Amino acid sequence: MSDAYAVIGNPIAHSKSPLIHTEFSKQTKQDMHYEAILVPLNGFIEAIKLFQLNNGKGINVTIPFKFEAYKISTQLTEQAKAAQAVNTLVFDGNDICGHNTDGAGLIHDIIINHGFTITSKRILLCGAGGAASGIILPLLKQKPSTLVISNRTVQKAYKLRRQFSSYNNIIVSGNNEDITGRNFDLVINATSTSLIGKSLLLPKGIFSTESLAYDLMYGDKQSPFLQFAEQEGARYLSDGIGMLVEQAAESFFLWRGIRPDTKELIKALRESKS
Repeated sequence: MSDAYAVIGNPIAHSKSPLIHTEFSKQTKQDMHYEAILVPLNGFIEAIKLFQLNNGKGINVTIPFKFEAYKISTQLTEQAKAAQAVNTLVFDGNDICGHNTDGAGLIHDIIINHGFTITSKRILLCGAGGAASGIILPLLKQKPSTLVISNRTVQKAYKLRRQFSSYNNIIVSGNNEDITGRNFDLVINATSTSLIGKSLLLPKGIFSTESLAYDLMYGDKQSPFLQFAEQEGARYLSDGIGMLVEQAAESFFLWRGIRPDTKELIKALRESKS
């Protein structure tokens, strides 16, 4: 029987994870199969137990179960502990190892695929939810000169600052007045605005001449955030396709011990949108 892997969430039909991991398994000639599983909002633990009984070796976890995955993990990586959320589970006997590969995927995409250096750069992180918490520690480990978290509900931004206070100094911004007149080398949209086609309200002039605008979300069209960044003169633009594939590659490596090639798949996914 082939080893079983899956992504679980609610909703889940939109997930590209089965396509990505099926491609990875073909590329690396692994005897495994991967599926998407829709789980009732109150059925996470039962779904995990059933999956393990059916030769399940590992699971990707998406909205809204990342915190529950964190709670059931018997072992946690530093990144998962810091983020207080888990997106990858590895089953090892009675142990459930919880990982968070989002940040590693983002860093790999920015540094390797885009050739953009984060060290000593000024970063503006827009958003203070789960997507933001999953990438803060890997960003800080790159030793940026500044990390500003901007969020409409400022209390959430302060919570993240406390959560990561032992790693580095984080500046909190609750409104655009705090960042007006400043500019940044890397601006990351970790809000849900792009999912619903809304603009992220940012002041003009925040992008430096060599800046990268990075939207964690992706879709068939350029997001309003990236449109704004382009109009404001950001030199580099990226949606979240690269991060999606790279975080999946991190999960695949944890499960199979082999790191798949990602560049051609990222290219194919981008071309399929156009």
